[in-house]
Amino acid sequence: MKPLNEILAKSKDRGGTTLLEHTQHVAWAIEVFAENYQYNFDKDLAVKAAALHDLGKAHSHFQQMITGEKVYKSLDEREEEDYIHRHELSSLGFLSVFPKNEWNSLIDMVVAHHKSIKGDKSLRGIIDLEDEKDPFWLQNHLINWEEWFPYGLEILKQFNFKYINIRPIPLEEAEENLEYVLKYCKKKPLGWSPLRGLLMSADHFASAFSYNVKGKLKDLFTIPDLSFYRNPKRASELYPLSQINTDDKRLHTMVVAPTGAGKTDFLLKRCKGRIFYTLPFQASINAMYERIKGDIEKDNPNVKSKVRVLHSTSALLVKNDKDAKSLQHFGGAAIKVLTPHQLASIIFGTAEYESMMLDLKGSDIIFDEIHTYSDVGRSMVLEIIRTLLRLDCRLHIGTATMPSLLYHEILKLLEANGEVYEVKLDDEVLDGFDRHIVHKMDDETEMDAVLETAFKQKEKVLVIFNTVKKAQEEFIRLTNKFKDIPAMLIHSRFRRGDRFALETRLKSEFNGDGSEKYGNGLMPCLVVSTQVVEVSLDISFDRMITQVAPLDALIQRFGRINRKRSKHTIGKYKPVHVIKLNGNALPYKANILKASFAQLEDNELLKERSLQAKIDNVYPTLDTKPIDIHLIFHNGEYRIKELCHRRNAVIVEALEIQSATCILRCDREKYLNAKWDERIPMEIPISIKTMARYKNQYEQLEHGSHPFVVPQKEADHLKYGLELVEPEIFL
Repeated sequence: MKPLNEILAKSKDRGGTTLLEHTQHVAWAIEVFAENYQYNFDKDLAVKAAALHDLGKAHSHFQQMITGEKVYKSLDEREEEDYIHRHELSSLGFLSVFPKNEWNSLIDMVVAHHKSIKGDKSLRGIIDLEDEKDPFWLQNHLINWEEWFPYGLEILKQFNFKYINIRPIPLEEAEENLEYVLKYCKKKPLGWSPLRGLLMSADHFASAFSYNVKGKLKDLFTIPDLSFYRNPKRASELYPLSQINTDDKRLHTMVVAPTGAGKTDFLLKRCKGRIFYTLPFQASINAMYERIKGDIEKDNPNVKSKVRVLHSTSALLVKNDKDAKSLQHFGGAAIKVLTPHQLASIIFGTAEYESMMLDLKGSDIIFDEIHTYSDVGRSMVLEIIRTLLRLDCRLHIGTATMPSLLYHEILKLLEANGEVYEVKLDDEVLDGFDRHIVHKMDDETEMDAVLETAFKQKEKVLVIFNTVKKAQEEFIRLTNKFKDIPAMLIHSRFRRGDRFALETRLKSEFNGDGSEKYGNGLMPCLVVSTQVVEVSLDISFDRMITQVAPLDALIQRFGRINRKRSKHTIGKYKPVHVIKLNGNALPYKANILKASFAQLEDNELLKERSLQAKIDNVYPTLDTKPIDIHLIFHNGEYRIKELCHRRNAVIVEALEIQSATCILRCDREKYLNAKWDERIPMEIPISIKTMARYKNQYEQLEHGSHPFVVPQKEADHLKYGLELVEPEIFL
């Protein structure tokens, strides 16, 4: 027999962690998660599950697979590639060393920590194997049992558990254990399993941070230090929300105020525990992450070791059936900045939804500008709110431009689950936020003359188009026409690392400073963008030209112009030019764009106190779409069995939020050899619909996010972002 330190849990190219080391790591992690999740877990039992969960990796097949040795054939002489081995099932051959009254809980934690027990996409859950895939599953999972079960027993001995009977287990007894597991799984009721989520959380965390598990665990479940935001010195009449008390005892919060009124500070001050801060767009996520991280660490060098602010990269993976999965699921962050789409698993029951529910339970959830979503997206957000309320979360919602019907629908949900602290600014206060003169354009031909005037006046101009393709085309045209004007293009289809650099450059090089001399004596510039700059990006320009968008989105865009408030800027107005719909309305609906354009008065000051009425005129009905068929909880009951999750393909398609991942060909080799966190900066998100016509033309890698490899020149990508160039054809 090999020594125990040669029995691996991870292959050499993934760190070569031994099975004993990984088991210890998961045990450390599950203790922390069990103690800190707001659920009544038995910590000792959880550690037992951690000790049990991967013992099946000692199985000869698994060891030969990860060490690269030849894999023997299974009992029925089938081909090697047909051999199915799920190590978690082999692990449960050891079940009978534990007291019988603990079996069911141990099964809940172990049997499905990788695969749904039924309906797994590869049909490798325990019930799938029994019913459809492999009549020899039980024998195969215990083959050569006598050779490898001693390793499992030796690992169990390291934990010094009380009241377990560590002894040689006959093969027949191991078979009886698996037969019990199968019968138990077939009787699972409808519902969700916190126990499954607990083991998943610990296992994934331990795998990701095997190099320093204990060190990383110290940073988890810290209540963030928000003293920076609560400092009385931050109160100012320039930011009226800063002068309103946030100590109100009501559970939930609804705040309506213009951009620049201090909503972010106000919402954060309302939080009591760990925080999930949701925003619509990746650019706004990046900006908010940097802002909060900088604020919390400011003037407090010791806070870095106490507060962990996580940025969850919204990256959905695509492969075969378009199954999607968030890259970042580690629980316990003090503050996590993310999109509501990353919370969607809790209503649709997709992979790892139980872990997400445990992480969210009892936390503070901030929704910033949630009205900006499509009809399906709005339905999704309303269902997320319902689920969060069942998880005893405190919800804090801030908006500048929410339709009244949506506001009252959300308010009704909150009031049914606790009192709501509503905050709105008086009309007289709103008048101090008037800052834009609207000019309507009949078509794009009027742009150039406006730009010529603006650049002569040394203005900083932001031009926004509704699609990436249009932004790219106009950036090329405008930079050719205005060759001497510093310019940059920003949209969603840059490599993530380049995108972050662009956002930093946007704020540091092209941003206005909001001073009295703002726009006078400064260098003019041109920034061409898409709607990625709409929400929470702290930039301020002198002038905007934008294609018409839904009115609420337009107001968000206008918030990037004349944004900086000071005694010198109040009462000063800046121009925003809106181009009438001509041709294709995508990605919006034509009737909404036409109604939005009609609400704008040409050459008139846009009054903040008038915005609510205008928005309600654009949205006379609550624009949602039924998604009931996809929900795991409906009409007061669950519609999914415990230890199961749903495949994402149909759900993600219905939501139209799916994305593929691309990389440049020049990054291919580097990507193949990189660790997961090193791959993220190379990845370029793009919608699956856009990729559909190219998916058979580009190579798709089997690694990481399964990216498509695009043969675009890196120099072109740095200027324009992803362009789907035709691949070369070799005859």
